[in-house]
Amino acid sequence: MEIIPKFLEKNGLIFAFLVVGIIIYLSGIISDKLTRRKIPASAIAILIGLVIAYFGGVYSGGEKGIADVKIFSGFGTLGGSMFRDFAIVSTAMGASFSVLRRTGWVGALSLFLGIVLSFLGGVVIALFWGYRDAVSLTTIGAGACTYIVGPVTGAAIGASSDVIALSIAAGVVKAVFVTIGTPFAAKYIGLDNPHTALIYGGLMGTTSGVTAGLAATDPKLVPYGALTATFYTGLGCLACPSILYLLMRITFGE
Repeated sequence: MEIIPKFLEKNGLIFAFLVVGIIIYLSGIISDKLTRRKIPASAIAILIGLVIAYFGGVYSGGEKGIADVKIFSGFGTLGGSMFRDFAIVSTAMGASFSVLRRTGWVGALSLFLGIVLSFLGGVVIALFWGYRDAVSLTTIGAGACTYIVGPVTGAAIGASSDVIALSIAAGVVKAVFVTIGTPFAAKYIGLDNPHTALIYGGLMGTTSGVTAGLAATDPKLVPYGALTATFYTGLGCLACPSILYLLMRITFGE
């Protein structure tokens, strides 16, 4: 019997693909039979994945969640930045540039509004946590934009490792909520066409959350939301440690 665990360990990435395929298959059955497709199969698969990741991390006691379990080590590669970024970049192949041009200034405005509103929300949370210095407030506010902007900003302005960790946590929580909430909110906010997907990506910003949420809503919308969400991350990395940090220093001092 020892040969099976060893075989799975040596072929971890392939086994990870197999497990994901099984989860998607079962999610489709649950969606059809139990919810009559009112809850998309992709959303159910995401929820199952989050639950498995959580309990896998508790069981293993490690830092990589389920990837710390040897037979599931392939999830460390499958869920890593390489596959994530490849998936995000590849979605741009389906984008229509004529639709992008028609979005015009509204798409650009959504980027600035999304960054400012998320940043201010993070600052408010940081104030409730007891932080009063500009560096901590800016770092946590940046983390509320995305879990990438947070550590980039914190490193640039000299934040402590604890504050940077909090900024990452804030970004992860936001990504999870966007991932799960997008399919349920889509019909109420008119998220059913490329134009609104572009604006939604600019407002939410978290590329992973927007991509997964739109995939659960309508895969055809993914290239548009992912595009503006990617710009959001780049703009946030520029604005948070510069303009927004200066505003925090003026408001709260050193």
